[in-house]
Amino acid sequence: MVLASERAEKVPLDGLVIDRDSPMPLYFQIAQQLEQAISAGTLPAGARLDNEIELAEQLAVSRPTLRKAIETLVRQGLVVRRRGLGTVVVARPVRRPLALTSLYDDLSSAGRRPTTEVLALRREPADAQVATMLGLPEGDEVITVERLRRADGEPLALMRNHLPPALVTVDADGLARYGLYQLLRRQGVTLQLANQEVSARPATGREAKLLAVPRGTTVLTMRRTAYDSAGRAVEYGSHCYIAERYAFEMTLVAR
Repeated sequence: MVLASERAEKVPLDGLVIDRDSPMPLYFQIAQQLEQAISAGTLPAGARLDNEIELAEQLAVSRPTLRKAIETLVRQGLVVRRRGLGTVVVARPVRRPLALTSLYDDLSSAGRRPTTEVLALRREPADAQVATMLGLPEGDEVITVERLRRADGEPLALMRNHLPPALVTVDADGLARYGLYQLLRRQGVTLQLANQEVSARPATGREAKLLAVPRGTTVLTMRRTAYDSAGRAVEYGSHCYIAERYAFEMTLVAR
């Protein structure tokens, strides 16, 4: 498997223009134009920028100015620094509202192209954690689903879900073509609320291989138990997302 960073190709940046009479700081002008080039696709995901010395010389600015511009893009999640490769453009981050929606629905609503690879679909006894989350006796049979979700062809998330077979049924074809919550809605399941926990950690070797990132890359993890309108646990999910391509958005209201 070839990592996205190993495919990085250097892209010339001949169109950048610096206005030294503008009150706008030089670093911000550079960052803003690079951000526009990334949004327009002129700098596609996987493109590699010149090193800081070459870029600074090309734009006739100091290295600290150029470095500050690049750091601005790093904070925005638009580029990453790779040892031995320099600065690489990443896929547009998925910004997901913190609501009871599925990743498939959110990607579709944002104009992204979600695709799904079903890695596993089986029935197995619930271990202690899964049983607790679904409110079942330990050892009861559950449906376990593992999927790799891509957005516009780029790996984004590795998702494992556990479902009580007494309430829902799924098949590999449906899971490959639709989002899980779409399939639940088609079966008349109305999701009402969920308990969710978000965290971060380094990717395991298997996760890194499936997500096509270096081992140890930071992934965001999400654990969610969703309940239907009758208060029954319908699914327990344990997902991980490439952190540089994914973010949660929320609105906070003062009490």
